[in-house]
Amino acid sequence: FFLKYRIHGLICSRGLQVTSTGSQTVHKAEGESATLGCRYTPGPADTGDLDIEWSAVSPDTTQKDQMLLSYTGGTKYFHADLANGLSFAAGDPSRGDASLSIPVLSPAHSATYQCKVKKSPGVDTRKMSLVVLVKPSVPKCWVEGGQLVGGAVSLHCKSARGSAPLKYRWRRESADPIPAAATQNSVTGDLKISNHSQSSAGIYLCEVNNEVGAERCRIHLKADKPPNRAAVIVGTAVGSLLLIFVLLVFIGLLYWKLSTRRRYEKEFSNEIRYGRLAGIPRARRGDK
Repeated sequence: FFLKYRIHGLICSRGLQVTSTGSQTVHKAEGESATLGCRYTPGPADTGDLDIEWSAVSPDTTQKDQMLLSYTGGTKYFHADLANGLSFAAGDPSRGDASLSIPVLSPAHSATYQCKVKKSPGVDTRKMSLVVLVKPSVPKCWVEGGQLVGGAVSLHCKSARGSAPLKYRWRRESADPIPAAATQNSVTGDLKISNHSQSSAGIYLCEVNNEVGAERCRIHLKADKPPNRAAVIVGTAVGSLLLIFVLLVFIGLLYWKLSTRRRYEKEFSNEIRYGRLAGIPRARRGDK
């Protein structure tokens, strides 16, 4: 319908209008589809050729907007690489529906879009912001610490991919609550248990989520008994004594070897000396 209003006694008809309504900001997940609405109604005086333009608005006001898709003279045109896969939602956009269809969203589609419809002398526009969010990837769970009873243990959870803000939450797979001595950080994904006990052991689940999805991982937390201190002391003492014994044996063998060598050298020297005193002539050159 057309709104009519009176100005200074004259009755005027309102010209072309983009009539689509709804949120000006649309949040979608990566891989989903989206339709940006742009229905329009021409005025009775709008008799010129129909021109429709879809463009990505530049965040820098000094730069030109990027033309994506247009319709003029009954023909559709694609103008940029970003327009690959984009299309008019209606088969014939001249019938009042110039909505834009994006079948498979990616983060590269995040932008502010403008639909401009012109049918002289009427013209109208509509802007919408599309935010494509990435679901969290399956997080990695791991334990830091010896998992010894009485000690401190930290459980860590980290998702490598996903649009911020990511929120982490730890819980036990059983109905048992998180230990009272434990503290968890929903931003970093850490769960810290200051005084580990047998009652803290079990399967723990970490869930990470954002606006468009959630994923989780699980880990088994053990509760190992600390080693017997008396046994450790005895073992250390025995090991030390054994090491000393090995060193003494080595030193003894080394001393015996050196002593034997010296005694042999001394006996050999005495034999040579006694031989000279007995008148044994020295071997001359050339003697065989």
